[in-house]
Amino acid sequence: MSDHPTSFEDPSTSKKPIPRSLRFIYGSGDWGRASFNTLRTIFYAIFLTDVVGLDPRLASIAAFIGILWDAVNDPIVGSISDRVRSRWGRRRPFILIFSLPFALAFILLWWAPPWNSQFLIMLHVMLAYMISDTIQTLVTVPYLALTPELAPSYDSRTSLTTIRMFFNLVSSLVTAVAAPSIVDAMLKSGASLQQGYIVVGALFGGLAVIPYLLIFALIRERRIIESQEIDPVFSPKQTIHILWNNRPFRFAAGIYVLNWIAFDLVSLMLPYFLLYWVAQGDLLAKTKLLGINLSIDSAFLGILFVTAIAALPLWFFLAKKHSKRSTYIGGMFFWIVVQCFVMAIQPHQMPMVLIFAFVAGLSVSVAHVMPEAIFPDVIDWDELRTHSRREGIYYGAINFLRKLSSAFAVFLALQVLGWFGYQAPTEGAIVFSQSPTTLMAIRILSGTFVAAMIILATLLAYFYPLSRDRQARIQRTLERRQRRMLEKKKVPERRLPINQEHDETKEQ
Repeated sequence: MSDHPTSFEDPSTSKKPIPRSLRFIYGSGDWGRASFNTLRTIFYAIFLTDVVGLDPRLASIAAFIGILWDAVNDPIVGSISDRVRSRWGRRRPFILIFSLPFALAFILLWWAPPWNSQFLIMLHVMLAYMISDTIQTLVTVPYLALTPELAPSYDSRTSLTTIRMFFNLVSSLVTAVAAPSIVDAMLKSGASLQQGYIVVGALFGGLAVIPYLLIFALIRERRIIESQEIDPVFSPKQTIHILWNNRPFRFAAGIYVLNWIAFDLVSLMLPYFLLYWVAQGDLLAKTKLLGINLSIDSAFLGILFVTAIAALPLWFFLAKKHSKRSTYIGGMFFWIVVQCFVMAIQPHQMPMVLIFAFVAGLSVSVAHVMPEAIFPDVIDWDELRTHSRREGIYYGAINFLRKLSSAFAVFLALQVLGWFGYQAPTEGAIVFSQSPTTLMAIRILSGTFVAAMIILATLLAYFYPLSRDRQARIQRTLERRQRRMLEKKKVPERRLPINQEHDETKEQ
């Protein structure tokens, strides 16, 4: 196989479907990214408070500082990957070099230090978070930056993102259901909770490496025109200026942040809500699902993610028939209604909890796909105006915002729990109850506050400026320019970053 990059599509065949095999190979890369984020989002907070024994308020500070420090690196990594020139392309060297360290990052995150000092434990958690998340950045930002490059057209981006979200949700399903079961099995064998989490980290870290190695071996990037000028390294101030001047990016970024704050809060608060409100503090609470006794969080997450996966074709169909924006708005309205019913769930109402898991899965599905499918369009808008394609900068920025939203969700939830008197279970306890004040805080964070975030995201989506027709006009203009440039340079036709003329920018 040649090391020269090839493309999924070129301007002359932009309507041609992306080969299915390549879609699935690329989409499989979200397996590792999703398993890392699912473990961290759903189980890390309760791991810190109930296993490591860190005060919730200190845990929130450690996670917040760690995420903020690492998030700063995302635009930097994206900018560097934009400028890399190698026989393997711009993004694939990162995927190869950092895939194995990414597996080790899983283990680092789930090791509990033996120190008695709360300050030393907080410091360890902060540093472990920073290191592990930085390694994730070095893999996932270049990986995500391939999306608009591999799928230039409006519908092909929705298709490619749907495949990627299929792997994302399947990975989330497997991780969310298997992780508690593995920890329970380790406990029954005589191991500690800490050993159970280490085994989970090692297992899913090892599985995360395989798709990235396949992507490096089988996916090819587009050839860069040798005479194409390389953008200078931008300062943080210049990068912010570039991003802010892209009006569609401002809307897309706002949608993205609010969308993921809502999802992260639901994921983070779910173990607390199910354990302390629904099960009333019964740490061994089980429920039957298809005749199998499962922990209530495994049953809930299993139904949620199976539903989310099954709903993917529905959202893809609606987006193709109408638009990504209108499909997202419709899905968010449904999620708002769902969240309003959280406060109505009472203790031990497991049938209602499982029904809630089903309807919530429909909303989780659209929340995963549409913001990711919308985002690549803002890069075309930037190319139309600035004469350059800067996928790395934009995906670095959106990864930064993703982590910023996660930092906010973790900090807010753990601070609120600390303020309202959350107590970690005593060692050896089978039943442990929280105070009524703490339980009310858990319920509001799980339901009402999430609904408010979704409402704001829906309003931004309503005013998002890139419709299907407008995006099609941008694509046609870019293709015409590229053909002229390629004819002038007499090189084979490829969809590449191109120089742009002022009158064509005004045409849009």
